[in-house]
Amino acid sequence: MEPQVKGIARQTSVIAAATFMLIAAAIGGGMFGGESVSELQGGALSAQASYLAPAGPAFAIWSLIYLGLIGYTIWQALPAQREDERQRETGGWIALSMCLNGLWLVAARFGPLWLTVVVIALLVVVLARVIVLLGRRPARGWLERTVVDGVNGLHFGWVNIATVANAAAWFTEVAPESWAEQAELWAVLVLVAVLVICATSAWVTRRIAPTLASAWGLIWLGVGRLTDSPQSTITAIAAIIVAVLILAIAGLRWSGWAVRHRK
Repeated sequence: MEPQVKGIARQTSVIAAATFMLIAAAIGGGMFGGESVSELQGGALSAQASYLAPAGPAFAIWSLIYLGLIGYTIWQALPAQREDERQRETGGWIALSMCLNGLWLVAARFGPLWLTVVVIALLVVVLARVIVLLGRRPARGWLERTVVDGVNGLHFGWVNIATVANAAAWFTEVAPESWAEQAELWAVLVLVAVLVICATSAWVTRRIAPTLASAWGLIWLGVGRLTDSPQSTITAIAAIIVAVLILAIAGLRWSGWAVRHRK
């Protein structure tokens, strides 16, 4: 197949994936009637579902991510990107991430809760692959850094926290009631794991966008545990400390890299 034909096929697949994502978001989010996302699964996906659920305002980041993905879809469809090597390597994976994004909403509305955990776990893996591939070649200019690296970085960083909340919601549903006494301990242990994962990711990839999105989710998780049920001061403090630490680590790593590359 000619490189140009392959490029057109890739661009078309990204457009199709974005279209599916937006339609699924409209249907899954209740735009055409029915429950909102927070009301689905008997409220298991709400901000009050578990100790690891961020407060409601945290989910406003989805609007920014969707707008960014729309911008990416338009940008990558331009003729100049048709045979670009960087887009050739990442386009299919980004398209898959948008399909999984939409599929999560479909699963949340029509499937069992455990299926949403499977879908969002796959989404994390795919987005991690996107971040790795983007790191192999630098972006060419601020526009590409914004609509490709920045947007997918935000998507990856936020989904890291959303996966924790989703898994916690499912575990809360299936775990024995007697385990509720240790819920705060488990929440703190999970946050320690989040710190290790996010800090390692920030140090290895030298990307600030994923850290910003993860920190956003963690801070709102802390706010939720201080102001809403289930309340947990210990979990809130742990979440905010993790947010500050990963921001500091990412800032140090990025600033050190920037200084070296200016010399």
